[in-house]
Amino acid sequence: MNVQVTRLPSGLTIVTDVMPHLETASLGVWVGSGSRDERSNEHGISHLLEHMAFKGTTHRTARQIAEEIEAVGGDLNAATSVETTAYYARVLKADVPLAIDVLSDILANPSFDPAELQREKSVILQEIGSVEDTPDDIVFEYLQETAFPGQSFGRSILGTRDSVRGFEAADLRSYLTRNYRAPDMILAASGAVDHAQVVAEAERRFASFSAPSAPLPEPARFSGGSRIEVRELEQAHVALALEGLSQRDPDLYSLEVFTNVLGGGMSSRLFQEVREKRGLCYSISSFHLPYSDTGFFGLYAGTDASDVPELMRVIIEQLSDATETINESEVARVKAQMKTGLLMALESSGARTWQIARQMFAYGRVIPLSEIVARIDAVTIDTVRAAGRAMLARSRPAVAALGTGRGLESAATIVEGLARRAA
Repeated sequence: MNVQVTRLPSGLTIVTDVMPHLETASLGVWVGSGSRDERSNEHGISHLLEHMAFKGTTHRTARQIAEEIEAVGGDLNAATSVETTAYYARVLKADVPLAIDVLSDILANPSFDPAELQREKSVILQEIGSVEDTPDDIVFEYLQETAFPGQSFGRSILGTRDSVRGFEAADLRSYLTRNYRAPDMILAASGAVDHAQVVAEAERRFASFSAPSAPLPEPARFSGGSRIEVRELEQAHVALALEGLSQRDPDLYSLEVFTNVLGGGMSSRLFQEVREKRGLCYSISSFHLPYSDTGFFGLYAGTDASDVPELMRVIIEQLSDATETINESEVARVKAQMKTGLLMALESSGARTWQIARQMFAYGRVIPLSEIVARIDAVTIDTVRAAGRAMLARSRPAVAALGTGRGLESAATIVEGLARRAA
């Protein structure tokens, strides 16, 4: 990795990773503001703002924004998450200044045209409807809300129909002014880029964001509980969550290994026991998402409603058993997978750009590959088992289930047994 970092007097951070063998560049602006930064009357505004950024500025129409990037063979996109919003592009190396110009324009000079706003609100309402029609999407929305009730952290990134319909241009401008500030923004670029050129372009084009850091969001509080919704579906969809670890926790890599041993692929314990041995489901997996002040361990399976009680009992047994019986070969396999995945990602300029932006937010620096590998190598059977035990004892579980049949009602009861067993 060939990383350079510059912090402008405004507080804007520019980080680049030069890949000399490439002719293209991936670059973007990451803003340290997402759905958890929304106030109670702003549910879904982060995501709406992301959409509206592409719908015209004081210098470009929505069509011109798309055409200028696509005319040089590039592409432009964005994404909203719980803690960040990203606006990014991929272009040829000669077109990096154009990409920075477009990115700065859509963030600094959005027009928020009323007609465009109405159209885009309609688009997002369709997006909300799509999620509601997709059981294995909506069950995760329910799970997040159940784990973090009454908090912006637990609310859907998309917002609700009512909240989205109610937003006006003034709301978008207020949110942007409060949260889009240079000290909370990172311009990241990888591939065929010149660091000095990127810095010079950023100095010229992002001056308007010079302001103190935005206010911090409220701390996340994992509560747990259950939500069961009866729907006429072919399958029951069940998701379970426990509080995980934050990005800076020293035991993070041990918990990541535990998560992947449990449900990280076809060789994982859950896949082998639940699908291959018992045939209880088609798909089952576990994951862990670390955030700035908490973590989210999740597990999902879809099965016939009548099989939910057996499925949940097997999941709880496997989860508890793993804290005592994870073995050397499992840990070695997952560590090798993690290192291979890391190396494969580094072959992509887009993946590198996302990685260095995330690391700058989480750690204030880009972590060298050798340091990440050393952290993975330091994981042992004992640290993995301990991370699993600590997670089971940390919080009351959250469970969300969607489908038909009395078996669904047993899911929450069985999961509550996990808390008693951990205690």
